Amino acid sequence: MSLKERVTAELTASMKAGDKLRTETLRGIRALVLEFEKSGAGREMNAEDELKMLMTAAKKRRESIDIYSKNNRPEQAAKEQAELEIITEYLPKQLSQEDIEKRVAEVITETGVSGPAEINKVIPILMKEMKGKADGKLIQEIVKNKLAAMAG
Repeated sequence: MSLKERVTAELTASMKAGDKLRTETLRGIRALVLEFEKSGAGREMNAEDELKMLMTAAKKRRESIDIYSKNNRPEQAAKEQAELEIITEYLPKQLSQEDIEKRVAEVITETGVSGPAEINKVIPILMKEMKGKADGKLIQEIVKNKLAAMAG
């Protein structure tokens, strides 16, 4: 089932259930799908396009949560968090911090990297591997910490 079909089916169900937040969030996702279709790409949306679109939507929510939290607007931050949780349902299962740390250590060993100066040898491999499965900032943070520990 494509993302568009899944969102449309779940949108109908959330409208019938009277779930305003879910309905609003799903409408936003559907709007992104329709926007892609009308963008003139000249092709059907593929799984990679869907993943990229959902990751962008999730990233926007995370950034908003950060901003609202810093500006003491907890009710807006909570709404963005709820939307993020709905969007996350459509993303691949996220890797745990332990899984990311384990894979970072493996890649560092495989590449023979010896310190923070060689971070550019590790990051691209991990980003490609974990695309959609882990937050890029978290991956970078873990790599920096592991490489800094090697140098120290």
